[in-house]
Amino acid sequence: MTDERFVVVHPDAGLLARATAARLLTRILDVQSVRSPVHVVLTGGTVGTRTLAALAQDPVAAAVDWDGVHLWWGDERFLADGDPDRNETQAREAMIDALPVPAPNVHPMAARSEGVPTPEDSATAYAAELAENAGDERAGVPAFDVLLLGMGPDAHVASLFPGHEALEAAGTTVVGVHGSPKPPPERVSLTFEAIAAAREVWVVAAGAEKADAVASALGGAPVTEAPASGARGSSRTLWLLDAAAAGGL
Repeated sequence: MTDERFVVVHPDAGLLARATAARLLTRILDVQSVRSPVHVVLTGGTVGTRTLAALAQDPVAAAVDWDGVHLWWGDERFLADGDPDRNETQAREAMIDALPVPAPNVHPMAARSEGVPTPEDSATAYAAELAENAGDERAGVPAFDVLLLGMGPDAHVASLFPGHEALEAAGTTVVGVHGSPKPPPERVSLTFEAIAAAREVWVVAAGAEKADAVASALGGAPVTEAPASGARGSSRTLWLLDAAAAGGL
C-alpha cells in the first residue's frame, strides 16, 4: 500500500464526472494493452453515477474490449433486486445497459431475498465470488485495477462509517453492515483489507458539503473519525475533486 496520495481538482461536479470517466477509460485501455482481464470496482452516489453515465456516452468507450472487463461494487444497499436505491440498479441504468459487457462479467452483490435474508449472507456470497476470481492473489480478491469510491460528508467510503464496527472487520473481504447512519440501515461493503488489494484507489468527491471531510481525511485524521483516510491503493491513490470539495485544502 502506498502512502502517497495525489489530488486532482476540477472546476465543477459536471467536469469532474466527465474527466473521471475519461480517465477510467484511458486506464482500462492502458491495462488491456498489457494484460486481461481488467477488474474495476464501481461506486454509487450522485457523482459516481454521473461518472458512469459520462463513461457510457464517451466515444472512447467503443475502443474498449468489454469482453475483457469485469465490474464489481465497493458496497451495496441491502434491498430487493431492482430497487431504484441499489447501486447496481443505478449503474445498470447509467452505464452497463448501454455497453456490451457480458452478463457473467458483471458481479453485483446479492440482493435481499428469501434465499439471502441478511447482509451477512450477501457478504459471504460476495466474498466467495471474489475469491473465485482472485487467481493467485493472496488477498482473496482480484487485484482490482481501479477501485472507485465516493465519499460522504462524514468522510465515509463504501459503507464504512466513522465509529462503526465494520471499520474493524478483519480476516474477511466483505462485511455486512447494520445500523448505518445513512439509510437504508442494512448494507454490504468491501472491507479495508479488500480495498487495500486494489492497484489503484480513486476517491471521487464533489460539493462544498464534502470540504471538511476531504480536509480531514487528507490531513491525517484517524480512520475511526475519517474512514476515507484509510482508502489507499497498493500502487496509486488518487483524490479526484471539484473545486468546492477541495475548498478546505
